[in-house]
Amino acid sequence: MRRFRIVHSTSMAYDQPVRASHNELRMSPVNEPGQTTLDNRVRVKPLTWSLLYRDHWGTQVMALESLSQHSHLDIEATSTVERTPVDPPADSAGWSTVQDPAVRDRTFEWLMLSRRTRPGEGVDSLADSVRGLATPREAAYRLCELLHDEMTYEPGSTAVHSSGEQAWAERRGVCQDFAHIAVGALRSLGIPARYVSGYLAPKRDSEIGETSVGESHAWVEFWDGTWLAADPTNARPVGLEHVVVARGRDYEDVPPLKGVYSGQGVATLDVEVRFTRLA
Repeated sequence: MRRFRIVHSTSMAYDQPVRASHNELRMSPVNEPGQTTLDNRVRVKPLTWSLLYRDHWGTQVMALESLSQHSHLDIEATSTVERTPVDPPADSAGWSTVQDPAVRDRTFEWLMLSRRTRPGEGVDSLADSVRGLATPREAAYRLCELLHDEMTYEPGSTAVHSSGEQAWAERRGVCQDFAHIAVGALRSLGIPARYVSGYLAPKRDSEIGETSVGESHAWVEFWDGTWLAADPTNARPVGLEHVVVARGRDYEDVPPLKGVYSGQGVATLDVEVRFTRLA
């Protein structure tokens, strides 16, 4: 078992005061088998109005407005999350199951290709290299291993709007790019796949009471009779150090902060995620 306090601090600074800003926050970890959010608090300054709702994918969203003139928007989301092991998955259902028309209809949203996940010729070749493996599970895990081996993790090499196809052409990117490439390749194999956004504890062996600086993270889940997770960025099992916040078709469905503002100022974003192990 792991219990973490996660403090996600976001500061938006404008070089000229803005009259209003309208934003959506996705910073509240989910409750599900293996993960319990014991506490979640979000502080926003300045704040005029807010509303909580769950989006189509089951993510908790805070919609908010800041209607007074301001030069800074400061957001702090603090969560206490407990992670516990879950039962090992059943055997893979096999290729015939994921190819069943009824399954493909039910999982259509996890098979459709977007601009960010469209594989292109290069990623198609990556998918083809595992197409002949015995089960979808074996193919998915092997694909993520190959992706990790081929790609270089390099912050700044891509932009927030980059596609997986663009990152694969350069063979470098960040976790968002690794996830988009994996999702596109899996879907091109006919394996339902979804993009997962959350947090990754920076140290697997941190001491109780120790605080360290972490980051938002992205990985993938694929379906072969049950949903299974894979982390192509780190080529390691998704376990107690991963905390799920949101799921979607790609990054467009899950950004931690999304919004608009009224004014001529240029915004600068600063983000910090701090993990403290509590148990």
